Amino acid sequence: MDYTLESGVDPLREAINDSLTAFVERENKYLRSIGSELFPVADALKSFLIDSGKRFRPLFAAAGFVGSGGVLDQASINAVASIELVHVCALIHDDVMDGSDTRRGAPSIHKLFEKLHGDSSLKGSAQQFGVASAILLGDLALVWASKALHESGVAAQSLLRALPLYDEMRVELMAGQYLDVYEQALASESIERSLKVARFKSGKYSIERPLHFGASLSSGSNLEAYSGYGIPLGEAFQLRDDLLGVFGNPEQTGKPAGDDLREGKRTVLIAATLERSTPDVKARINSLLGKPDLSLDEVEELRSTITSSGAADFVESMITDLTNKSLHALETGTITSDAKSFLIHMADVATKRKY
Repeated sequence: MDYTLESGVDPLREAINDSLTAFVERENKYLRSIGSELFPVADALKSFLIDSGKRFRPLFAAAGFVGSGGVLDQASINAVASIELVHVCALIHDDVMDGSDTRRGAPSIHKLFEKLHGDSSLKGSAQQFGVASAILLGDLALVWASKALHESGVAAQSLLRALPLYDEMRVELMAGQYLDVYEQALASESIERSLKVARFKSGKYSIERPLHFGASLSSGSNLEAYSGYGIPLGEAFQLRDDLLGVFGNPEQTGKPAGDDLREGKRTVLIAATLERSTPDVKARINSLLGKPDLSLDEVEELRSTITSSGAADFVESMITDLTNKSLHALETGTITSDAKSFLIHMADVATKRKY
């Protein structure tokens, strides 16, 4: 069966979900065969992977594939779906590093296994058990990502052409994650440094590299055009996330109100606020930022300070400028018309998510 971009995002997302479901069910049979101790691992990974997720990265990979002349069949759907498992690894580990209790409105993996420890009356530290379990589940998701790609059914020549870009994407993701941790420890106030984190932590691996990966599964063409589109759009995507991390509605984001403020995220939004603040206001921001027990009143205080400084408007203007730059890049290269239309729509989806 062949799939098309003209049918829209939802049918393609459904095909990706079907591929992921079939894969995780196959893998979970093996996990369960090892012993009943692995049942919670199998259940947690299946739920985390299947129950929610926008599938941005596989969708961009599919567009890169079609835009470079590929015809989507089940094998290529399986291949592009595999990068969602890279994303699962990143999310599980990110929640551990950030100390986030929730993800998508449910307990994060380390909190889920911390509770399992208590419910099962196990010995030792429940918190340490939860963190260790989450690290291992994230690692397993990363292993599964490679396994899903290798077993996708794509031609050997396509697989060999795609593997270097697949590997590069994962290297850049880990580098970006470290930069994020480092900038928080550094208490960075630099817009330029924060934008670099946005580029590597999310931007490149969310959009540019999936497009490259999809293209490499096809003819390998249009890589430069995809970079011109993907890098600025990826930065705009992360900047939108930064705004949502401060102003987002918990019912929409699945995270507590102001969670990025409690975690002390050193985003472009925070750097722009500090740049526009008096020494006294800057000192107050730094005293609250990263405070784990930040109250809702203090969240509102920081939100008000960010808004009144003009930083939120500044970031909104950056999102607009970066998105326009991204869309302009679609006029270069030899991207097929159906892929262009799809990518224009995806740019809108990625940057106009609501608070």
